Amino acid sequence: MKQSTIFEVYEQQKGRRRVLYTKSLVKGQVYGEMIAREGQEEFREWDPSKSKLCAAILNGATNIFLRKSDFVLYLGSATGTTVSHVSDIVGKEGMIFAVDVAPIVMRDLVFLAEKRANIAPILADANLPEKYLGRLSLVDILYQDVAQKNQVEIFLKNVKAFLKKGGYALFAVKARSIDVSKRPGEVFRQVYNELEKNGIKIVDKRNLDPYQRDHMMLMCKY
Repeated sequence: MKQSTIFEVYEQQKGRRRVLYTKSLVKGQVYGEMIAREGQEEFREWDPSKSKLCAAILNGATNIFLRKSDFVLYLGSATGTTVSHVSDIVGKEGMIFAVDVAPIVMRDLVFLAEKRANIAPILADANLPEKYLGRLSLVDILYQDVAQKNQVEIFLKNVKAFLKKGGYALFAVKARSIDVSKRPGEVFRQVYNELEKNGIKIVDKRNLDPYQRDHMMLMCKY
């Protein structure tokens, strides 16, 4: 197992396939992923078909800006697949405030948080950040993965409310959720323009095909 060019992410070459891992903060599977072991250390395989962040790395992203000890606001946490890998990356000194509006998936996330002390589940609507304003601190990283038409508006609200100045944001843009009548490329260009008008600098962007169709991961600086 060798460390990737990205901090706290590891990789192996399996034939022609590049496989990513994170070092387990808490041993054991989270979503049925493969486990690799080296001595006393355990590494969890990261599935790009289930994680847009993993797909972005495999598609050439050389920096995802997540570091040990970072505080992260994660919008659209679902059951915690990607959250669990972010938990590995930020480690015991970091914290993830994981927000989702669906009670069913939040139940699974609560079970995950019982094993991982650096995850704080928040049942809330990311469109209403004022509802959880008093429940978290300013964060180093904001990560958004929500399938709503107004996802750009949601992103900007939360960046302005919670992201430290100079902090980074990772935005998984879902083109078909914004406008199914337009080509994804056209939707992405509209998103770029809207972010830049609001003082968000896009430092990298990665199309997520073939792992996630009609999706783009934007790495942004506030």
